[in-house]
Amino acid sequence: MKSVYKITLLFGITILVSSCHNNAAPNYQYFPNMYESVGYETYAESNAFKNGKEGQLPAEGSLDRGTVPYEYENSTAGYELAKANLKSPLETMDKDLEKGKELFEIYCATCHGNSGNGKGKLVEREKFLGVPSYKDRVITEGSIFHIVTYGINSMGSHANQLSAQERWIVADYVLKLKSEL
Repeated sequence: MKSVYKITLLFGITILVSSCHNNAAPNYQYFPNMYESVGYETYAESNAFKNGKEGQLPAEGSLDRGTVPYEYENSTAGYELAKANLKSPLETMDKDLEKGKELFEIYCATCHGNSGNGKGKLVEREKFLGVPSYKDRVITEGSIFHIVTYGINSMGSHANQLSAQERWIVADYVLKLKSEL
């Protein structure tokens, strides 16, 4: 007799639970916008932002992911400060002359020449004139990094092509070339 009551109770609970379930319209949705998101048209006005038209600006003073702040400004005074004070953060183990040579040949040798003498292909073809030889310059690793970061005269910035670590590797390789001239 007890087993009949248990079976009846279990059957009743099963019917009760299954009768409340509806696959077409679930009872509760947590975070319904994740299930039924609002579609926005590209470049359309929206009330999702404060002013209704434009996207939100990043917080003041925030940096892009992966950006390393560089404290020296793009001026003659910033160059002189970098030349006097800036030192490479690379340890001796991180200095890779083969990688430096590879990067130098890709980005620098077309103007500065493979040996750093200022006689690259573009100078020989008279596309750029006045590219200095490293032999004639008083340069430090800080000044090289600063110039590769910001550019100078006809030379543009290489900061968008080389990461900070790669710029330090190139600076180390340029100093090696200067010592060989």
